[in-house]
Amino acid sequence: MAYQDLLLRLSQAYFDILAAQDALTALEAEQSAIAEQLEAAKRNFEIGTATITDTYEAQARYDLIQAQLLQAENTLRVRRDSLEKIIGQPAGTLAELPPGTPAPPPQPARVEAWIEQAEAQNLGVVQAQVATAVAGKQIEIARAGHLPEVSLVGSYGYADGRYLPQGTVAAGGVSDGRQRSRSGSIGVQVAIPIYTGGLVSSRVNETVAREQQARYDYENARREAVRGTREAFLGVNTGLAQIRALEAAEESSRRALQANRTGYEVGVRINLDVLNAQQQLFATQRDLASARYNTLMAGLRLKAAAGQLTESDLDSLNRLLRPVPLSGAARP
Repeated sequence: MAYQDLLLRLSQAYFDILAAQDALTALEAEQSAIAEQLEAAKRNFEIGTATITDTYEAQARYDLIQAQLLQAENTLRVRRDSLEKIIGQPAGTLAELPPGTPAPPPQPARVEAWIEQAEAQNLGVVQAQVATAVAGKQIEIARAGHLPEVSLVGSYGYADGRYLPQGTVAAGGVSDGRQRSRSGSIGVQVAIPIYTGGLVSSRVNETVAREQQARYDYENARREAVRGTREAFLGVNTGLAQIRALEAAEESSRRALQANRTGYEVGVRINLDVLNAQQQLFATQRDLASARYNTLMAGLRLKAAAGQLTESDLDSLNRLLRPVPLSGAARP
């Protein structure tokens, strides 16, 4: 269980960094777009085709994005520190998930199949099963306290005896002044408990209570495994649907932004419309990136709940990632 927890924590820390990098990239792009809109508003005001209100609105958005950028950079540093704490070394430049990379659906596609695997292979459930079996054996041992006990006993001794005059001829040759003896015995010992003052009954009652508690723990572990499996399964499918919806929303937001820019240029839209459309587009892009990472993590949690998470699952995710181009610099 600790090993699977490590794999999940490592993956979560990695994707948290990628999400923070994507959020920072989107904010930087939004800042650049707002800066262009601010310059356009200033030019239009100077030539008299726009009011000073457009400039103020763009300047306010620009100042706000500056504060958001500082927060995003701080979040990225904190998340990199979390990953480095797990791996014990600097993280360096991380491979990234290319835009449009499809998240794998759960296989098998039926939640009942995953629940069956979880009930049989979930590590918490297996551990609880073993504890219940051990508790049952302890009851048998405790009840055996009323039975006769047969033991094989033995002893072996070695001792020095009285001193003899040095030089005395003994059976083994000339004596060094001491007499040594060796003794040994072996036998069978039978103990028949006649009255133990309720000790055995007390031990039996105690082990029965422990076995009952072990059964409760097993049932709780099984239910928790089913709940976690169902939640992770729904998380993957919901995430896949959310990704599709956000991809469509991103395309719609991009078209809306272009339409608002064109409308602003011809005078049928105001600067605030363009700023709102820009904000909507970049917010959708950040949500889409987070949805992709959350869906991948839900897939890992699903396998962990079913007791199947291994390093090979992380290798499969690694094959989806691509190294950052050499021109891309590592973020702080």
